Amino acid sequence: MLTCEICGEENLMEEDMKTHLLLSHLENDMHCPLCSLSGVSYDELCFHISSAHPETPHKEHHTPVITSTSSCSARTNTEPQTVANVLSSQPCMPVDSCDTASVVATHSVQPKQKNTFPGVKPEHNKPKQKRLSSPTEEKLFPCPMCALVCSSCFILQEHVELHLQEQISAEGSPLEVCSPATTSLSARSLSGEKRFECPLCSVVCSDSFSLQEHVELHLDHAGSPGSDLKLARQLQQEEEQRRRQEEAQQERVEFKKLQRQFGLDSRGGYSRQMERTMERAVSRGLMAPTEFHCKRAEMMESLASGVDDGSTRTQGVLRALYEYYQNDCRDSVHVWLSADTDHYCSSVGDKGWGCGYRNFQMLLSSLHRIDMYAPILQEKAVPGIPQVQRMMEGAWKEGIDPQGASHFNQRLHGTQAWIGATEIFSLLTCLGISACINDFHQPTGPGDTHPLLFEWVKQYFSQTNKSGRLPPRIIHTSLPPLYLQHQGHSRSIVGLEQKKNGSLCLLLLDPGSSVSNTRKLLSKDTVSTAIRQVRKFPGSLKHKQYQVVVVRGVLSAEERQISIMNSRTLCAEKIP
Repeated sequence: MLTCEICGEENLMEEDMKTHLLLSHLENDMHCPLCSLSGVSYDELCFHISSAHPETPHKEHHTPVITSTSSCSARTNTEPQTVANVLSSQPCMPVDSCDTASVVATHSVQPKQKNTFPGVKPEHNKPKQKRLSSPTEEKLFPCPMCALVCSSCFILQEHVELHLQEQISAEGSPLEVCSPATTSLSARSLSGEKRFECPLCSVVCSDSFSLQEHVELHLDHAGSPGSDLKLARQLQQEEEQRRRQEEAQQERVEFKKLQRQFGLDSRGGYSRQMERTMERAVSRGLMAPTEFHCKRAEMMESLASGVDDGSTRTQGVLRALYEYYQNDCRDSVHVWLSADTDHYCSSVGDKGWGCGYRNFQMLLSSLHRIDMYAPILQEKAVPGIPQVQRMMEGAWKEGIDPQGASHFNQRLHGTQAWIGATEIFSLLTCLGISACINDFHQPTGPGDTHPLLFEWVKQYFSQTNKSGRLPPRIIHTSLPPLYLQHQGHSRSIVGLEQKKNGSLCLLLLDPGSSVSNTRKLLSKDTVSTAIRQVRKFPGSLKHKQYQVVVVRGVLSAEERQISIMNSRTLCAEKIP
C-alpha cells in the first residue's frame, strides 16, 4: 500500500496512486516554469514547453511545477528531475505569475530514493516527512521590506504578501495579477537582493534601518507638535492682521461718512456751495448767465459786510399768528406767543446743514426787539452764516467750550459743519447773554412722546403772569423764542397753544420751510391752511432726546468770566 507524499492520502494501490496524482495534482496545479501559463494537464504542459520554449534546455534543468501556497523546504535540489520525482521535490525559485496569494515560493527536499512507487525499500515504513513540513535544519528568514526576521519560510511568505497587499491598497489599485515590477521586486528580494523604497517619496534605501531613519525624518518634519503650533500661531496672526485691516478700513469709511454728514470734509462752505449750485443751474438752462453774475456779486457783497442779505427772511410772522388766533381760531383756550421773531429759511448756500445757523438768526432777530438785550448787541443787523462761523471761532479763542473747539479742530469758517445746542450756548455767552441747556433725555409719555417738554414750555411762557389773575386767551409775551434741538435738525419754539380739551400744541418755525410757504401765514386767505405746518402736537415729537436752549438774561463782566470758566465742562440740566 502506498501513501501520497503531497496530500498524505494512504492505502493506495500502485494504479490508484498514478490515477490520484494525475487527477488530484498534475491536472489541476501544473504551471510552466518559464512563463505564466498554469492550470493545464501534464501532457499539455510538456507540449507547451517543447513548442513555446524549444531553445531552453528545460528537460535538463526544469520540469513542470506543482505550485502550493503552503509548502516549502530549506534545501535546493541540484539534480535533474523527472516527472515522477517532481511530485516530492522542486527547486526553490521565484515565479513569474502570482495567484490570489500574490507571491509563491517553492522549494524541494532531496529524496532518499528515486522511486516512490511500488518496490520501495523498508525505509518507507518509518515515519515519513511530508512536503508540507518545516525544514529539519533551523534557519532564519529576514523580511526584505522591514526588520522582521522569521523562523519559517511559510511565515515569511505570508508576511511579504501582507506588505504587497498594503502597498497595492495604498496606491488605490485592486489586487490583481502581479505586475512585472512587483514580480521583479519579489524575485530580487527572495534571491537576496534587498531594496527598500520609501512609502512617502521615491527614495530607495539599501537596508531597513536607513529606510526607518528616512521615514522618521518625514514624520519629524511634517507632524511634530512644534511645527503644528507654529502653523496655528501663524494662521492666527494672519487672521488677526486681516481683521485689524478690515476694521481700520471700516473706520475710515465711517469717519468719512461722518465728516460729510457734519460738513467737516473739504467740500467748501457757504459761498462755495452757492456758487456750485448756481453754476449747475446755468448749465441746465435754469438760470441766465447775467442772473448768475448778479447773484454772485450780491453774495460777495454780503460776505464782505458780514450781514445777511435778507433773501430768506420773512418778517411779521408773530403778528400774523396773533391776528389769526384773535379773529379766526375759536377752539383754543389759551395761546402764548414769544416776542416778534423773523423767520429765516435755508438757502442754496446752506441747504442740508444750515438749520442751526438759521435758528440762531431767528433768535437774534427777536433779541434785537427786546429792550433788555438790544443794548448789549453791538451789531444791530443779523449776521450771515459765514459771519456766525467767525463769531463761533472767536468764542473758542476766548476759551468758551474747549471741547467743542477741539471737536471742530478750532475751525468752522469755510466748512459745512453743523452746529447744535452747545454752539448756540457758546455764541450767546460770547455776546454776554445768559443761557442754559435743558436736556429732555428720554420720553416721558406713551408712544415715545414728551409731554413733560410741553408742560415745561407752558411754564416758560406763563412766567409773565404773576398777578394770579386768569390770563387772557391770547398772550403776546416779550420772551425770546426757544431753540429746540433733536437729532439731525433744529427748530424755534415761538409759542404754545392750549385746546379746550386740555391738550397742548407747540408753535414752531422751521428753517426747512421755504419763503413762499412761510409767507402764506401773512395772508388771511391761506393762514388757516399754513398754520398746520406750525402746530406740533405731542404725537409729532417722538425723537428719543430733545435739548432746549433758553435765554435767561444779561451777563455782567464778572458773570461772563464765570460762565466762560464753567463752559470748560458744559453741563445740561436734565429733565426729568
